[in-house]
Amino acid sequence: MAQIQQINGDYYGSKETLTEALPYVKNDINYSAAINNFFGIADKELSIYDDAIFYYKQAIKDVSDSISRQSPLNNIAVVYMKQNKYDKAIEILESILNKNIFDNKTSSLKSKYRVMDNLGFTYFKKGLNEKGLQLMTESLKLRKQIDDSYGSIESYFHLSEYYAKTDIKKSNEYAKNAYEIATKFNSVDERLRALSFLISNDAGIQYGQKYISINDSIIKVRNNYKNKFAKIKYDSKKEKDENQKLRLERAENELSLQRARFQNIFYIIGIISLFFLLAYLRKHYKNKTKLVEIKTAYETETRIAKDIHDGLANDVFNTITFTQTQPLEFQNTKETLVQKLDHIYSRVRGISRENNDIDTGPNYFNNLKEMLSAYSSNEINVSINRIEKVNWDSVEDLKKIAIQRVLHELMVNMKKHSNASVVVLKFESNSNALFINYSDNGKGCDKSKIIKNGLQNMENRILAIKGTITFETEPDKGFKAKITMPK
Repeated sequence: MAQIQQINGDYYGSKETLTEALPYVKNDINYSAAINNFFGIADKELSIYDDAIFYYKQAIKDVSDSISRQSPLNNIAVVYMKQNKYDKAIEILESILNKNIFDNKTSSLKSKYRVMDNLGFTYFKKGLNEKGLQLMTESLKLRKQIDDSYGSIESYFHLSEYYAKTDIKKSNEYAKNAYEIATKFNSVDERLRALSFLISNDAGIQYGQKYISINDSIIKVRNNYKNKFAKIKYDSKKEKDENQKLRLERAENELSLQRARFQNIFYIIGIISLFFLLAYLRKHYKNKTKLVEIKTAYETETRIAKDIHDGLANDVFNTITFTQTQPLEFQNTKETLVQKLDHIYSRVRGISRENNDIDTGPNYFNNLKEMLSAYSSNEINVSINRIEKVNWDSVEDLKKIAIQRVLHELMVNMKKHSNASVVVLKFESNSNALFINYSDNGKGCDKSKIIKNGLQNMENRILAIKGTITFETEPDKGFKAKITMPK
C-alpha cells in the first residue's frame, strides 16, 4: 500500500502506512529492509535528506548479500548528490562499481548501468565534464542494448542538464526523448520534469501550457486519490473491527461454555485424583514404616548375633571348658566359676539393655549414666562430668534417643578399637543447645580412614536431628568427638 501511495505521489501518506506496517515485520529482515528503503525514498522526495540517509543505512543493516546492499547505497549517493556532497557520492558509487558484484542478469545490469549514470552525472556536477559525459553516454548506450527504456529516462535528464549551457539543441532533444518515454509509461512526474527542462531552455510556449495542464490535472487526481484511499482504509478498518468484534463475542461465548465443561471435568478428576493420592500415600506410609521396622529389626538382630558370636559365645565356651578341666570340689575353683557366670550374666544383661527401647522419660538420665558407666573396668576409667546439670526434660525425645545411640556407638568403638585407659565425657548446655565432648587416650587412627571405623552412622544420626558432630584423631594421640545439637 505504501508503495502504491508513493507511485501516486502521496509521500506523507506513504510514511503513515509504513509506520503501520512496522509492528508486523520485527522479525523479518527482508520486509524491514524494504520498509526502511521506502522510508528513505519518501524522505528523499520530500527533501528531508538527513532522514533519508538514516533510513537507507538502516536498510543496509538488514541485508547480508552485496547485490542487495548496492541499491540503498546508490540511493545514499543520490541524496549526497542533491546535498552537493559530490565527493561522498563519488566514493560510494565508485566502490559499488569496483567491487564487480553484478552478474549478467538483466535486473543486475540495470542496477549497474544506473550506478554508472549516477557516477557520470556526479563527475559532471563536480566539474569533471569529460569523464562524466563518457560515463553518462556509455550508460545510455548500454541501457538501450538491454531495452531498459524506463531507466533511460534518467540518462536523458542527466544529458539534457549536461548540455543545457553548451548546446541547447541537444539539451532539448534529450528532454523530448525523456518526455516521450515518460508519456509511454504514463509517468506523470517524469513528464513534468521533462517539460520543466524544455521551459528552462525556452523551447516554446506550448511546453509551458502542457506543464500547467498536466500539473493541474495531476494535483486534482492525487487529491481525489488521497481521499479515496483514506476512505478505503477507513471502510476496511471499520469492517475489520466489526468482524473482529463479532468473532470475539462468539469466541467468548464458546470459551465460557467450554470453560464450564472443563471445570466440571476438572472437579471430577480432582476428586478422583485426590482419593487415589490419599490411598497411595497411606499405603506408601505403611510400607515405608514397615520397611523401617524390618530394617531396624534386621540391624538389631544382626548386632545381637554379632555380640553373641564375638563375645558371649566365647565366654560361654571358656566357662564350659573350665568346668570340664578344673576340679569343682575346691573352693577357689567354685569362686572362679561363679565369677565367670556372673560376667556372662552381665554381658547378657548389657546386650539386652543395649537393644531395648530407650526410655526417654524421667529415668532417661539415670539409664544414660548407667550405660556409660558400664564400660568402666579395672583397665578403663570412664569419667562422666556435669551430666546431671543438663535439663533433660527440655530435650526432645528423638534427640535423646539419638544421643544415647551415638554415645553407645562411641563407647563400643572405644572398647573395640582404641585400647584406651581413660575416657572423659563432658556435658554442657544453655537455653538453646546441648554440647557433649568425648575424649579418650587410645591409639587413635588416621583421620582419612575415620569413616571406616564405623563412625559414619553416628554422623548420620546427628545430622538427622539438625546437629553437628566433629572428630579429631591422629595415630597414638587419642580420639575426640564434639557433638552440638539444638534442644
